[in-house]
Amino acid sequence: QVQLVESGGGLVQTGGSLRLSCAASGRTFSIYRMAWFRRAPGKDREFVARITWSGGSTSYTDSVKGRFTISRDNAKNTVYLEMNSLKPEDTAVYYCAADRLPLHSDYDYWGQGTQVIVSS
Repeated sequence: QVQLVESGGGLVQTGGSLRLSCAASGRTFSIYRMAWFRRAPGKDREFVARITWSGGSTSYTDSVKGRFTISRDNAKNTVYLEMNSLKPEDTAVYYCAADRLPLHSDYDYWGQGTQVIVSS
């Protein structure tokens, strides 16, 4: 099993920045990739960004490209999401997820979420 704990959410004004952290513990050697998702009020869960654990290959949803950066620190078993130029539409609960091989339709492990509120 892998446990994920997010932190770093909060209230920020439009144009501000936040850095989310996701600390992984347990069988972290089994992790292939990690990702950030978000769920805004009244909306479905949305993919935000992902990174492979070994090679560091990244992918982003179009709405955050150029504003958000995902990174990882393998020594600390932690993934980060640096969020800049935040907009009110970025308001959501942000979830960290981890995936093992073989890949399935959904990620294997999920954190409890951290709230991000961007005020206009």
